[in-house]
Amino acid sequence: MSLKLPGSRALLKSLEASGRIVGNLSKLGLVHFALLIPAFSFSAETAPCQRIKYEQGGYTVCEVDLRRQSVRLFWKKPDGHVYGYPSSLPRTLGNSGRLLFATNGGMYHEDSSPVGLYVEEGRELVRANTNAGPGNFHMKPNGVFYVNGEVAGILETRAFLKQRPQAIFATQSGPMLVIDGKMHSRFTRYGGSRKYRAGVGSRDPNSLVFAISESEVSFGEFAHLFRDKLQCKNALFLDGGSATSFYSPALKRPSNFLPLGPIIGVYGPN
Repeated sequence: MSLKLPGSRALLKSLEASGRIVGNLSKLGLVHFALLIPAFSFSAETAPCQRIKYEQGGYTVCEVDLRRQSVRLFWKKPDGHVYGYPSSLPRTLGNSGRLLFATNGGMYHEDSSPVGLYVEEGRELVRANTNAGPGNFHMKPNGVFYVNGEVAGILETRAFLKQRPQAIFATQSGPMLVIDGKMHSRFTRYGGSRKYRAGVGSRDPNSLVFAISESEVSFGEFAHLFRDKLQCKNALFLDGGSATSFYSPALKRPSNFLPLGPIIGVYGPN
């Protein structure tokens, strides 16, 4: 199946959604360029990802079984420099196998540091952020996506801090899209801003679903995708989506053009 990418103008909007620097430049009227990316196709090599259509939007959806695949978070390399780009992640990772795909892993500041809680290899590198403030991250409730080997989950931030589930990897982002099967109270189905979006949903302790929109969608549409189409009990917005924040070695095309903060990498058998 062929997946056609958005045009240059739409792609620029997606860059603004996922890249803080471009957003600032755009406000100053300093961004005027076109980006050309070839279309690409999914094949058996790109599993567990596929293209789906739901209502008015198209999405790249990747289903993960933690009993067969592993999910990890990356921020800084051993030398202290940030990875920045999903294409910079290790292609293979010990017993975890080869890199299947990677996408952005939550909100980050202009210096690429996580806005909220960030846990990597069992070490809490950034504390949870429960402050009030502007923007998507502070559209309470926000939440935490966490992984502990073959088990993963998504919890509203206060619930996570109260329960303190064991987590080898964790990242805080926001807003929550679906909370125990219910939509975020501030969403309307088609109202509000329309952006390229990326998110993760949880079906059960061993199953995750990642979705990246191919077109601009509202939070309400994105949340309905996770709850009604993908059958996720909980789901979390990770940040701006589109082709600029999704990477798979099997797809011979560029990765994102601007550096990210935390990055999620999914590995599977060779």
